[in-house]
Amino acid sequence: MEDPFRTIEWKGDHIRLLDQTLLPSREEYIAIRTVDEMCDAIYRLAVRGAPAIGVAACMGVALGMLTAPEDNREEFDTRFKAICAQISATRPTAVNLFWAVERMEKLFQAASGMAPAQIKELLVAEAIAAEREDRTICENIGLMGRDLIDDGDTILTHCNAGGLATAGYGTALGVIRAAFEQGKKIKVFSDETRPLNQGSRITCWELQKLAIPVTLITDSTAGSLMQRGLIQKVIVGADRIAFNGDAANKIGTYSVAVLAHYHKIPFYVAAPLSTIDKKIDSGTQIRIEERDPCEVTHIGGICVAPSDVRALNYAFDVTPHELIAGIITECGVARDPFVKDFESFFSR
Repeated sequence: MEDPFRTIEWKGDHIRLLDQTLLPSREEYIAIRTVDEMCDAIYRLAVRGAPAIGVAACMGVALGMLTAPEDNREEFDTRFKAICAQISATRPTAVNLFWAVERMEKLFQAASGMAPAQIKELLVAEAIAAEREDRTICENIGLMGRDLIDDGDTILTHCNAGGLATAGYGTALGVIRAAFEQGKKIKVFSDETRPLNQGSRITCWELQKLAIPVTLITDSTAGSLMQRGLIQKVIVGADRIAFNGDAANKIGTYSVAVLAHYHKIPFYVAAPLSTIDKKIDSGTQIRIEERDPCEVTHIGGICVAPSDVRALNYAFDVTPHELIAGIITECGVARDPFVKDFESFFSR
């Protein structure tokens, strides 16, 4: 099945990406021509989802260097460092952002003896390669996880971890899609995912594009459906995974995991190895992004709360590894104790 949309792609002198803030009412692609525009797109969630942010970061670095002066090496190097720092400052939780910047930094350092024009070509090639690799990785995640889904299952997902959160195919939705493409008769419940409604606006839109049966529910409905035996599996994505398996994902994921554990429903996380942060031992070390309170007090620009009320807007929470039945990666499904499987995957 071909993708009905492209999340992000390199177009020579600019980057074309689907503006996810406008979905589902408008399917509009925007042209990113500067680093400032890419940073703005990442921050305001025009492009979102850890893998997609990683690809966007790679492309942003390459794009920014296209106009770097080639006749002054010191200025050329300074420009590169500034671009990397600017992109790194956009969002703190998704590790793929920093993984991508480090990937471009390693390439830049390895090519230090080359002419600036050659380095620019290498950076562009690396950014394009990152986009293609992400698509392949997501397809492999789908293959690794599809047998966890049985024919007739109804799966709950939270937020969006589909093709729109990646360069294509998706992680959590990639597993669901792979099972659907096997011919399994499955259904999906999609949490709305307040406050920005990525589940209602984006996941439902994407699943409808793929002809996968989906029903939208409020976040507070999930427990009732589990209690009635209407959900057999939960599959979500992740923005950063500690080396012990603690997983940060969109706010509300932890609540879903607790509910699933109580009702003895397998709770799975699907993510590429690049989302696993080998530098941190547990989820307590994951920095949680706090966003504008207006995202909580307003919906579609309309105030739905008293004008002077205080609002707290954590963008993510951390699900402890004990609540996770398995973490689905492109190398296989890791089980608790996750460290052992992660070490095996990274050594391949």
